[in-house]
This record gives sequence, structure tokens and C-alpha cells, in this order.
Amino acid sequence: MSHEKIETNIGLMAILIVLVISVGGLVEIVPLFFLKDTTQPVAGLKPYTAVQLEGRDVYIREGCYGCHSQMIRPFRAETERYGHYSVAGEFVYDHPFQWGSKRTGPDLARVGGRYSDEWHRVHLINPRDVVPESNMPGYPWLEEKKIDGSKTATKMKAMRTLGVPYSDADIAGAKGAVSGKTEMDALIAYLQVMGTSIKARR
Repeated sequence: MSHEKIETNIGLMAILIVLVISVGGLVEIVPLFFLKDTTQPVAGLKPYTAVQLEGRDVYIREGCYGCHSQMIRPFRAETERYGHYSVAGEFVYDHPFQWGSKRTGPDLARVGGRYSDEWHRVHLINPRDVVPESNMPGYPWLEEKKIDGSKTATKMKAMRTLGVPYSDADIAGAKGAVSGKTEMDALIAYLQVMGTSIKARR
């Protein structure tokens, strides 16, 4: 089949492009489903609690991933600054995962336990109170808004269909677990668990 025939027949060219992309995608993606490193949770990994799961939703809603990645590359410059490089097994319960590549602010993959809850609270209300050179906006409204627990159990059920091992008891207690919590409480709970499964192994 000559190049001229392909290049002058737009329909044929489109079919061949789709075929090449499909085969290439399958060759790259399918093997990942059979590698334990990418499908099995790392030792010590636990599903998010109801509060942490709600905090993750706040994180996504507020677009935190737009400035903060959650993926430490296996380079010395990154591991010296942030800690152990990210591994796929840490994120098997994340749907979708929040790796990202944009870093206006620091990577958050290992931020869990690095600062106190109070530090995070002050930082989220007005970042410049703890980091004077920060250009991050404040999120003071998170302190006022309460978590609506009416959908928390439904979210956990949806996660369970994706393979997150929530028990019936976890789901039944979800609404009570978030009762009275603010969005700030939930976001801090999420931040404080980030990367702790790998830290526990070191």
C-alpha cells in the first residue's frame, strides 16, 4: 500500500490512525493490569475514612491539584526534598488518583504528619501567616461550611464497586463519622494521611 494512496484517502487514513493508536494503547496499558506493583496495595495502605474521603472531595472541588502534584519522581532532587518516591501501590484506592504534574506549590505526596493540624488550619485560612512568600489563596470559608453527610455512604458504596474494601459497618457509620465536621476538618484529615503508608515502612 503506497503512501500516496493513504495520504489521498482521508477515510483510510483515519481508520489507520485509530488502529495504530488503539494497538499502541493496548500494548502499553494492558500489561499494567497484570503487574502486582500497579494493582496491589502497598503494605499498610488503608482506605480513606469517611472524613478523609470527604476531605479528598473538597481538595478536588477546590482545584488543589491545579497547583500541587502528588507524585514524587525517582530522582535525588525530588526524594531529598519530598521523601520516598511515589509508587503505584499507594494509589490503588484513589479514584481518580491525583498525581498531576503542575507544581506552583510543593508536591503533597508526603505531607501527611509533616505539620500539625493547627498549622494546616492557619495555612488554609491565610497561607502568608505561616509562609510569607506564598502566593496560594486562602480558603477561610472551609472553616464555616459543614460536611453534608447525606451522600457520604453513597460515595463509599461507589468506591467499593471500584475495589476499595469498605465494609458494611464503614458505610453504615459514614454519616455519623462526618457529623459536625467542617470542610476544613475533612481537608486537614485528608492532608494528614497523604503518603503515610510508605512513611510507615521506612
